[in-house]
Amino acid sequence: MDCFGSPRAVELPFQAPACDTASQMDFPLTLSIAAGCLALAGFAGWRGARPPNPHRGPRLVPWRFIMLLAAAGLLAMLVHLVNLMGVTTGGQRGFG
Repeated sequence: MDCFGSPRAVELPFQAPACDTASQMDFPLTLSIAAGCLALAGFAGWRGARPPNPHRGPRLVPWRFIMLLAAAGLLAMLVHLVNLMGVTTGGQRGFG
């Protein structure tokens, strides 16, 4: 049986980790990724807000899109940090 209660079809050559093992993405790693996302979002926001320079040609890097991706990553890391602190986010609620 695996962690979810279903039988395994084949045995693995190594020991599978238990379901209650600690997360590989601990607090310092999550915090550093969140800080990196914040720095990237700030830098990309600054670069995206600069006025265009027609003499240099078109912008080849989509700074505003990069800012949005970094902000989405930051939001995911903040939710993960809150979960690591013991707060349960997201429920097992259905639509009915």
